[in-house]
Amino acid sequence: MKPPRKSQNSSNQENQEPDFEQELAQVERSLLSLKERYHQVICDQQQKAQWQQRQQELKDNQPQTAEIKVELKQIQKQLEVLEINLESQLFSWRSLKKPFWQAVRFGGMGVIIGWILKSCAG
Repeated sequence: MKPPRKSQNSSNQENQEPDFEQELAQVERSLLSLKERYHQVICDQQQKAQWQQRQQELKDNQPQTAEIKVELKQIQKQLEVLEINLESQLFSWRSLKKPFWQAVRFGGMGVIIGWILKSCAG
């Protein structure tokens, strides 16, 4: 068996380098996006804790005036917004794409196997 020619080997290497560079750039972008999301989650969690603490302080205040009730409503709205922000990017369509297609594939196989078994039995 002859060893591969040097020109073929170098051309294969040249073809793989742009793919590798593109994949590496994609991984770097994904890592940067993950770091940004991580920092956003940390900031949102800290802010949520601060709002909850303030909310508890206002609730513990015995005489609740109209101003305190308005502030409590605003705090509740802020907490709801923070909850949505914290949950919004934990699941993305991209992360659900693979499990979705696996469910479709295996569910489809189950239906086909069921039809085959039904035709064999009946």
